[in-house]
Amino acid sequence: MTLPRRRFLHLAGVAAALSTVSRVARAQAYPSQPVHLIIGFPPGSASDILARIIGQLLAERIGQPVVIEAKPGASGNISVQTALAAPADGYTVLHIAASNAVNATLYKSLPFDLSRDLVPVAGLASFPLVMIVNPALPARTVAEFIALAKASPGKINMASFGSGSTSHLAGEMFKTMTGVDMTHVPYRGSGPANVDLISGQVQVMFNTLVSSLPHIQSDAVRALAVASTVRLEELPDVPTVAEAVPGFEAVGWNGFVVRRGVPPRIIERLNAEINAGLADPTVRGRIAKAGAAPLLLSPEQFGKLIADDTEKWGKVIRAANIKAE
Repeated sequence: MTLPRRRFLHLAGVAAALSTVSRVARAQAYPSQPVHLIIGFPPGSASDILARIIGQLLAERIGQPVVIEAKPGASGNISVQTALAAPADGYTVLHIAASNAVNATLYKSLPFDLSRDLVPVAGLASFPLVMIVNPALPARTVAEFIALAKASPGKINMASFGSGSTSHLAGEMFKTMTGVDMTHVPYRGSGPANVDLISGQVQVMFNTLVSSLPHIQSDAVRALAVASTVRLEELPDVPTVAEAVPGFEAVGWNGFVVRRGVPPRIIERLNAEINAGLADPTVRGRIAKAGAAPLLLSPEQFGKLIADDTEKWGKVIRAANIKAE
């Protein structure tokens, strides 16, 4: 039997209204089950440690378990695909980092688009990078390093914790802004890069503070400068790179997003609870011990950070002709 057009349209409208009411009801009842937090880095990594810190407190605040699921691989791309395969109901939250903004340009063909498919929720932490050198290198300031590198083009080996990583891109940006020529030597993580920097196999690296600080404190490496815009409390006597190279800044970060379609009310709830957790003195102290700083942002502010870094690192990748490996 064929329904009259008017009757069909009426039923379709009722169905749509009921669907909307159902979505609103689910959002108001949120959360009524465990929340899954997807991380694109292996257990024990800085991102994993920080996510677990906030995940524990988030679980206490929302009254539901927060289940951490590590989906490492392909520079974080696997974790994104995992999150996008889940329903848009707010029960799957994705942890992303600066590397995800890098990937938008580094990889020529991705099955997703950060700005199209994901919605920012909240920040987590920022990671200052530090320019460190082997102590045998006769340079104690950034200016002296630049002069040394220009006098020996291509002879200084620059380590990074991976091709296309923020460590690598910070070095490439330094090369572009100063006109020096260094040979890039990529490693699989900061650990092996630190070993070769200490032994003198490589001479310089832009590394995270959390990975560098113990070696700086033991004088195994020398900190020439920090890549943040201000000096760091942990290294008060170490200048910023920008004091010698105006405009230079290289800071890693991470935070949380959900797939597009999650109700705004749920995003607002998650943002409020995460930021409340980041404001907790105990949590702030644990984040500081991990060599990072809490990143309290609105969804709009976090979205701007993602967009700005995508554009910034995209320019560096294109200028240096960096390819994904």
